[in-house]
Amino acid sequence: MPTREIIQHIGALLDLTGVLVIAVGVTVATVVFAARCGRTRQVVAHYRAYRQGVGRAILLGLEFLVGGDIIRTVAVSPTFTSVGVLALIVAVRTFLSFSLEVELDGRWPWQGKPPGAGT
Repeated sequence: MPTREIIQHIGALLDLTGVLVIAVGVTVATVVFAARCGRTRQVVAHYRAYRQGVGRAILLGLEFLVGGDIIRTVAVSPTFTSVGVLALIVAVRTFLSFSLEVELDGRWPWQGKPPGAGT
């Protein structure tokens, strides 16, 4: 099997892993949210934790998807056009990751943790 084909398969595997991480993470967060709401009957009290669980799943999945894009673009077809498209994809996904991180933590990444916050 040629090296190019192996690299394509690795990139596709990373893409599949990213999609599965998002799907499983959203499913687990939804099941936990439903169980908590069913137990306490307080949807609003558990909504923030649910959004954080979904956001974390999306962040982790995006990391795998970016990895797959990088491997396929750099190792298989390193043309100026493909590298430019990769840069645009990474920029968009980085913006999404940054936005989700801010929403999950409620603060900018360069701001320190509030006093008394755990690790």
